[in-house]
Amino acid sequence: MTSFEATVDALMDGLRADLVRLASIPSISFPGYPPEPVEQAHDLVAGLLRGAGVPRVERLDLPDTAPVVLGEIPPPEPGAPTVLLYAHYDVQPPGDESLWRSPPFEPTPVEGGLRGCGIADDKANVIAHLGMLRAYGGRPPVGVKLVIEGQEEYGSAFEGHPPTDPERFACDAMVIADHGNIRPGTPTLATGLRGACEVVAEVRTLEEPRHSGEFGGAAPDALLVLLKALGTLHDVHGDVAVEGLRREDWTGTTYTEEEFRSLAGVREGVPLIGSGSLGERLWSGPAITVIGLDAPSVDRAASAVVPYARARLNLRVHPRQDPKEAQGRLVAHLRSLKPFGIPLTVRPGAAGPGYEAATGGPAYRAARAALKEAWGTDASYVSTGGSIPLVNGLAKAAPGAEVLLFGAQDSMCNLHAPNERVLFSELRNTVVALCAFAREYAADFRSAGGTA
Repeated sequence: MTSFEATVDALMDGLRADLVRLASIPSISFPGYPPEPVEQAHDLVAGLLRGAGVPRVERLDLPDTAPVVLGEIPPPEPGAPTVLLYAHYDVQPPGDESLWRSPPFEPTPVEGGLRGCGIADDKANVIAHLGMLRAYGGRPPVGVKLVIEGQEEYGSAFEGHPPTDPERFACDAMVIADHGNIRPGTPTLATGLRGACEVVAEVRTLEEPRHSGEFGGAAPDALLVLLKALGTLHDVHGDVAVEGLRREDWTGTTYTEEEFRSLAGVREGVPLIGSGSLGERLWSGPAITVIGLDAPSVDRAASAVVPYARARLNLRVHPRQDPKEAQGRLVAHLRSLKPFGIPLTVRPGAAGPGYEAATGGPAYRAARAALKEAWGTDASYVSTGGSIPLVNGLAKAAPGAEVLLFGAQDSMCNLHAPNERVLFSELRNTVVALCAFAREYAADFRSAGGTA
């Protein structure tokens, strides 16, 4: 067995330098931000891939979407498998910059790594793919298709594009490097993504506010009506009480309660909500969150009966449950309620499917061996409550391909938040794992006569 550790270690100085270059670009693809940094990041990624020996690098432009970097290395021999490598070069806005310990787009050394906006999600994973290509001198033992997106964080038309051009995205396996380890040093494969949808519920009871002293007690308070309805969504333990939402036992790896409390920033003495394992509550069961509420502010409150209130709900569902069906269950639940005899107006919003990977194929065998080689311990399995909409589009374009989610992030990297960081150990081991995966997967294909 060829070890890649020495090769990758020799490449790390260059990979760190390229990560600093890429993370210094404020490539925020959200509306209201300048497009020039996005273009600059695209051009840098395309140039790095060409420099790593990718013979075909193209730019894909779609309406109202940041450019996508597409690259391709043909299989080295007939019958060799093709692996699609995905990452994205755009980042979330940094938020309140006063909360950052250093400017968000000035990559700054921290113990064992670097701090910067988007440096873990997902620019370190772009560099991990680059490292694998450099380790093989641009000639890996598998065919490679590269998809480096530029508008993942905001969402774009590219999410639905792959099924319209299946030949371009055809592959035998894909590595979605927009994920990472459950904790530093613990190699992790994500096998599921929860689906997501939104619902808006509103109540109108009066033409305008009325004096609470004169009218309170009989005039219907819209906020009370809405709160009473929202209170039916969970039982006494905090578990979702809407019928028909799928929940199953979780048998994979999960956080300890201490880890989760720290990651979520739960205040001391405040209990977690829900029952069952954290894996059930976070990954294989539903979650309903009130993500927005229109109601009078406390600081400007008048002594008046509230005539109007509205809430936006976010529903996360089991990876195998149809999000539209789950959304319909929530809508039906809310419409069936008439708190104090008053109905709610309920409108469904956007919905996106989850994904659950099959884990018994040759790509998963190769990935398990590769992660163990890189980290020295068996891989853990997790799911994730977040969503990566493009996964379903790619899976539809290549329905026979195995989908692997792993990468250089870790759950403690503070992604989408101030002081995001990446650890060099996780980046280095991800590059080693990608190299070993290509070797193992190609060997499995050869031994099976190209039909693994």
